[in-house]
Amino acid sequence: MEYDKTTFTAWTWKHWSMIHWILNPGLVINELIFGQRVPKVLLFDKTTDKPLMESQFVPCPHCGILNDGRLWAKRNGLKNWFGYYCPNCGNTIPCLRNLTSLIVIILTYPIWIWFVKRWKKNWINKQPARFENINLEEITHDNTSWLKTGISWGAIMFILMTNVNPLIAGKEITLIMILIGIPLWIVAGLGFGYSMKYWMGKHTKPEIN
Repeated sequence: MEYDKTTFTAWTWKHWSMIHWILNPGLVINELIFGQRVPKVLLFDKTTDKPLMESQFVPCPHCGILNDGRLWAKRNGLKNWFGYYCPNCGNTIPCLRNLTSLIVIILTYPIWIWFVKRWKKNWINKQPARFENINLEEITHDNTSWLKTGISWGAIMFILMTNVNPLIAGKEITLIMILIGIPLWIVAGLGFGYSMKYWMGKHTKPEIN
């Protein structure tokens, strides 16, 4: 899409962080269960030194408005199964699809195809209320708890990888698996949480033309 290249730099599927979202199989939980999504195009203001969280914009391909990326922080960061809802025009902003999520969606097509239209209609009807009374100035990287994010993600992955996956594969859950899994996913979760804090709190460097 068209944007002012002198003001913004764009992240698309070619950016390494976007590629990570597409290829990381662990993010299937974030995407399908919690509805955490990443828009296909993210614009960052390269004329400011604000943190990435405060300098990102999500362009709407339907109405052309540049939505402040903080609209999808905190309470609106989840439940975006069908994409990002544009509060300006009411259309859905396309998002990237995790590869593992895509495989699961294709394999379960005979199940969800029967109710997806009703689900999407109900989802769209609930969206306007989610964007009411949002104070963007209160949303900064500093009040995002990376510990809570990391521990929550690690706990979910521990349950799925150490308990659910073996059951699906018909394997026995052993004490050794649990003892290895607990510290493994604690460290992995904290690493994930801190990396999110680091990147969202990273300051952009204004370009001088």
